Amino acid sequence: MTPEPENVNYAFAGAFVDELARSGLRYACVCPGSRSTPLTISLARHLNIKTWVHLDERSCAFFALGMARALHEPVALLCTSGTAAANFFPAVIEANYAHAPLLVLTSDRPPELWEWGAPQTIDQSRLYGTHVKWSVNMTTPGATPDLLRYVRAVACRAFAISMESPEGPVQVNFPFREPLAPEVVPGDSSEETFSLAPEAWHGREGERAYIEVKGGIRIASDEVALSLSDSFKKAERGLIVCGPQDDPGFASGVSALAAKLGYPILADSLSQVRCGAHDRRLIIDSYDAFLRNDSLVATLLPEVVLRFGATPTSKVLLNYLQRHRQARQVVVSNGTWNDPIHAATDFIQVDPTRFTTDLTAAITDSHNTLWTQRWLDANAAASASIMRQLELIEELFEGKVFSELASIVPAKVCLFAGNSMPVRDLDGFFPSTDRQIRFMANRGVNGIDGVISSALGVSAALPDPLILVLGDISFYHDMNGLLAAKQNQLNATIIVVNNDGGGIFSFLPQADYPEFFERYLGTPHGLTFQQAAFLYDLGYSKVTSWKDFRDAVSESIRSMGTSIIEVPGDRKRNVELHRRMWAAVGQATTSSILKPT
Repeated sequence: MTPEPENVNYAFAGAFVDELARSGLRYACVCPGSRSTPLTISLARHLNIKTWVHLDERSCAFFALGMARALHEPVALLCTSGTAAANFFPAVIEANYAHAPLLVLTSDRPPELWEWGAPQTIDQSRLYGTHVKWSVNMTTPGATPDLLRYVRAVACRAFAISMESPEGPVQVNFPFREPLAPEVVPGDSSEETFSLAPEAWHGREGERAYIEVKGGIRIASDEVALSLSDSFKKAERGLIVCGPQDDPGFASGVSALAAKLGYPILADSLSQVRCGAHDRRLIIDSYDAFLRNDSLVATLLPEVVLRFGATPTSKVLLNYLQRHRQARQVVVSNGTWNDPIHAATDFIQVDPTRFTTDLTAAITDSHNTLWTQRWLDANAAASASIMRQLELIEELFEGKVFSELASIVPAKVCLFAGNSMPVRDLDGFFPSTDRQIRFMANRGVNGIDGVISSALGVSAALPDPLILVLGDISFYHDMNGLLAAKQNQLNATIIVVNNDGGGIFSFLPQADYPEFFERYLGTPHGLTFQQAAFLYDLGYSKVTSWKDFRDAVSESIRSMGTSIIEVPGDRKRNVELHRRMWAAVGQATTSSILKPT
């Protein structure tokens, strides 16, 4: 039985929080503040909700984002009024494009103070614009049965909308009048009013949600599967492209479909298809290297391409798909339009995992063609060339970080990659393996902010070891996020590739203009991060060799707590080594695949 609330704020906030818990909320990330006190204490009091306290709103929001993505369930985040809510914005945007179910609870001053010069008061109505799926300004709290029914219904609706496909953030804005503390206000509630309308005060019997929302996954009709299977029967030169996605059941379904069709799978590292115990015989993992060979690309003309997941990490792969837009390109998506190159001929709005099962069942004949073998041969030649080149590189090369990790990390690790160069090197240099490894990155809008906090949110949500690889600028952006590792005793390994600036820019044409490049794009900072580790009582090591690297990573995985491993690099040398690698792959594929007959 819900205890009698001290005042209307706690009746209103308590009913809302209770209904979130009934809907399935388990975690809430809370920032300190006065105006949010009724919701903070209501969350803290609830026995079925665990709270995580963060001092920095931006880090808090990205931490919640990481948790929501890791768990595939809504996570709440709460702040006080004013610019605190604005600091949630970067993570809200990422959640919107990454389809992460965040419940963004913003506290506000009451309407009579809006636009009258009251401190810590901004316009919070629809603050996040089109970057949330739903935004609602709550009425000022009241303790009538009608208002309590309303606030419970809003909680159920917000939770359900965040989980509707495609998942995403919602905002609920709460204007609170004083008193904000849980002090008893005579007349706000009484035994008589508390006993009225028990479902409004206490919720429905049996801990049921006030509104039970039921829905199903999108399912393509049998006619769609049969129509596509007929098309695929006629097309021997087919491809399956798997971009970033996070459904753990997708890999086995798409690999079975590929085997039935006889089509190779170009598997982005973030697709969860490249590694695991599923059938990997048709996995192509070195496409980013060998599709740079223009002569080879010209010969690999597909008739049909079946595309899953978000936009692939590899720009080289996107260029290949764009070049061969004459092929029928079928995009299978659960409510999102993932086609920035505008090459799609068909969009099928359906649950992708269910779709692979249905289509596999509809296909009766498979292809066993020279086309597929050509892809496998190119991949084998490229992979062998990459391994040879990496063995020759004894210096600390950024791309080799991921091939070294591939050789030492255990199964069930979560490997989180920062944006810019790390996620591209992950895609280019982490080979297929039968170990089950979960790959993650903030690829909704590809930002470098909040990466540490997002990864630590994943660490807080999952029991498995977490390894984060990010660049020095990303690390600098989110050093505040390290406090969560200390406060919550999280187990994580943070690998910082420190090349003293924005390494990815060195690959761009702007690097040819040295009079502007270093100051405005390269942005050297001269920092190392040992003192940051000491500030937050974290482990630290700076490696000078690959043996040091392997030892430091292995020790960190075995140990409790969070360690920072700094890997020094050189931006100019990094470009040279990447280009040398790609040239070697080009030569290898030309000699083995395009050799004269």
